[in-house]
Amino acid sequence: MPELPEVEVTRRSFASAIENATVLAVRLGKPLRWPLGCLPGQLSGRCVRSVGRRGKYLLLQMDQGVLLLHLGMSGSLRFAPALPPAGVHDHFDLVTTLGTLRLHDPRRFGAVVYADSLEDPVARKLLGRLGPEPLSDAFDLTAFQGQLKRHQSAIKSVLLAGEAVVGVGNIYASEALFLAGIRPTVAAARLSRPRAARLHAAIVKVLGQAVALGGSTLRDFSNASGQSGYFQLQTMVYGRAGLPCHVCASPVRLIKQGQRSTFYCATCQKA
Repeated sequence: MPELPEVEVTRRSFASAIENATVLAVRLGKPLRWPLGCLPGQLSGRCVRSVGRRGKYLLLQMDQGVLLLHLGMSGSLRFAPALPPAGVHDHFDLVTTLGTLRLHDPRRFGAVVYADSLEDPVARKLLGRLGPEPLSDAFDLTAFQGQLKRHQSAIKSVLLAGEAVVGVGNIYASEALFLAGIRPTVAAARLSRPRAARLHAAIVKVLGQAVALGGSTLRDFSNASGQSGYFQLQTMVYGRAGLPCHVCASPVRLIKQGQRSTFYCATCQKA
């Protein structure tokens, strides 16, 4: 599943190329998770001003309205001056004067939703409860620690929930907890301020590294230019069950938390 770094990498790969493009047409394939929210023809003639991001949502700001795009479990975007005819898993084409933006999503858990603005109830429903952005100044240590103190659940589950911080998905939660030396099963409320500070710094570092390396390509992720990511080649624990820890040589362990795979080192992450 594309996580925050993959979404940010995707954004950067086409944001400048589509800027100031005029929409010529919209093509819809099979239905996605939610309806578009407007007639496709209503988008024709509008200008794409910028491409932003909130959590795992890409925000195509137009001179009138905004498109919110989510890649779901298996989605990816392509942007090019010309693309081949749409295939069975291509469910949305935004045809513009500068190229076509296409959403490819075999499992159809992705979404493209129109809203009049980010204050529109439609947009607020999708974005309103998201936590602070980990790669921005909004990710404040004091506020982060305060959120952790509110939860007796396991710290990894709290990170995945997206209230304390948005976008720290399964891969990067395991990696950040390893870097911080915190076991994924410890209750979030038990973390002292120094340990919360280590985790805060680890989240920023891990996500920053992932973006710099183009994200993680575990199955078929690639950015809007078709380039794969390489962060998965340097993970410390994720996907390494049974292999020796890079730090202490103890075998990396695998457990299930909320039906998600969690990887950790019992020696380096003692509590």
